[in-house]
Amino acid sequence: MSDSLPLIVSAGEALTDLVTAGEDLWRAHPGGAGWNVARACARLGAPSAFAGAVGEDNFGDDLWRESAAAGLDLRFLQRVPQPTLMAVVYRLDPPAYRFLGENSADLHFDPTRLPPGWLQSARWLHVGGISLSRWPLATALLELVGEARACGVRISFDPNARVTHRHPDYPAVFEAVARQADLIKLSDEDLRFFFPVLSEEDALRQLRGLNARCPIVITRGARGATLYQPAGRADVPAVPVQVADTVGAGDALCAGLLVSATERPEALWTEHLRLGLQAAAAACTQTGAYAPTRADLAALPG
Repeated sequence: MSDSLPLIVSAGEALTDLVTAGEDLWRAHPGGAGWNVARACARLGAPSAFAGAVGEDNFGDDLWRESAAAGLDLRFLQRVPQPTLMAVVYRLDPPAYRFLGENSADLHFDPTRLPPGWLQSARWLHVGGISLSRWPLATALLELVGEARACGVRISFDPNARVTHRHPDYPAVFEAVARQADLIKLSDEDLRFFFPVLSEEDALRQLRGLNARCPIVITRGARGATLYQPAGRADVPAVPVQVADTVGAGDALCAGLLVSATERPEALWTEHLRLGLQAAAAACTQTGAYAPTRADLAALPG
């Protein structure tokens, strides 16, 4: 870790996925949407950090160790006495899970403890996941988004639909972040979750009503992704690979978008999306929430 500050900061939740392995066996994996995006950005070579809190427990130790291994700036990762947030995946097919997070570590993230000057260094702040539906963390992140925008930091938003987003106060948070975003990414499933009674066209029209200027990326699994901008629509195909699983593919795609937009801010968003789709494809070739490297991307077909 160098003394320089990161260009990409992903703020939100880091957690442990406790996944059933059959009968009475369980496997623990570091995860969380916000942390996954940060780790993937770092593995793709961009100076990055995860801003959030984990426990002073063995699960927090795992997240700290994996953060260091990925090259994340550890000054942004806070340790607190509360237990690390946990997602218990108790059924795999179809997936079923619950979160164990009453008074957990993620809720105790304190933005005032972040390194001085980071807002003057960062190019992007990424938010989303379940963190924006968990209070008081959601309030802290909303304030952070406002501070970042005031300093000229661009905002990336991936809602990443989960059961926690059914909280009655979440729609107002969704709207507040969407209005301030410089990039919005949703899967087609996310779009149906957040706009259940609307067609895709009407849902996008509603999003455009909140934010008429920013690019919106809708991912479509094996069919690639669609980029919507004020100038029009572009469909970009997925990179064909042998899929091991799709866990973490959306987070890897976000990371690819952010890394490309940071490295080549003058490039077209279609080019940023191509790198994002390459990162998602590379993630799909491995099991679990794999964070691909540039070497993984270079090894892709075509």
